[in-house]
Amino acid sequence: MLVRAVTAPGLRRLCRARRGSAPVCFPLHRALLGVRGAEAAALLQGLLTNDVTQLAAGGAPPALYAHALNVQGRCLYDVILYRLHESTGEEPHILLECDSSVLESLQKHLKLYKIRRKVDISPCPELSLWAVIPGEQAGDTSSSLPKCAGQAVLLTPDPRTEVMGWRLITKKGENPSEILPGSEVGNIQDYHRHRYKQGIPEGVKDLPPGVALPLESNLAYMNGISFTKGCYIGQELTARTHHVGVIRKRLLPVCLAAPLPTAGIPEGAEILTESGKPAGKFRAGGGELGIALLRLAHMNEPLCLSVGGEQVKLSANTPQWWPKTAAK
Repeated sequence: MLVRAVTAPGLRRLCRARRGSAPVCFPLHRALLGVRGAEAAALLQGLLTNDVTQLAAGGAPPALYAHALNVQGRCLYDVILYRLHESTGEEPHILLECDSSVLESLQKHLKLYKIRRKVDISPCPELSLWAVIPGEQAGDTSSSLPKCAGQAVLLTPDPRTEVMGWRLITKKGENPSEILPGSEVGNIQDYHRHRYKQGIPEGVKDLPPGVALPLESNLAYMNGISFTKGCYIGQELTARTHHVGVIRKRLLPVCLAAPLPTAGIPEGAEILTESGKPAGKFRAGGGELGIALLRLAHMNEPLCLSVGGEQVKLSANTPQWWPKTAAK
């Protein structure tokens, strides 16, 4: 395994903005699938929304965000790809991060299209995945990516947006605080609250397989799609929607007037305007924060959803990290 850390201008800006805070490491309940072999990039290129060739070629940060779509252009799996080979002269070795509940189905999906390609596809249970987010407590940080004092497999900026910090891959059982001095292990619920606040979907609850559409899920805003790479499964509908330029619904962060009940909110619960018009669907949340698919025409209106027979008010907002040209 490689031991690498990668810097990026965006992360330097993030650290300068949050100087005086120590990073917090969150253990992710996500799985890693290894794809290795001479034709690994070619296989993934035809199945994912992003341009895998730019990752495989080296030079750029070794992480890439993408979705695997079905033939109707709906999301099956949200993945982050990590390049473990350092140069084009080495055998391509790519890790795919996915929701742990779909690891087996993603592996079957890749093998279905592998045909006779020279590719080995296997899970990596010997590795652990962490999200590293600048924390609020006092501490010393540098103005660049934290230095690894221990043996990390990979430390790289999260490719979706700089507000999500970094991704850290370690060997199973290793303590991240020994790799990143001054860091501490955080509660995973705090990580999800951070995601919801920023409107970042992750996993099958936020992106229901066969239901979520990539552009409604802000894939283009999260650097997860290439509109010039050529054909891939599900490309036709996605490209047509992009060129027409009409996206009426988007995933947005929402804030509830009261914390979510212990039982939670049923998946896909309908969100209404005060006048009773359908405004969207609630996807997931924690505490008073959540993420929902909303009609942009209603996002600035007072909204509500029914929880246990009671109406709970909520409001939506546009994340600050979105492009300035994004719909308001």
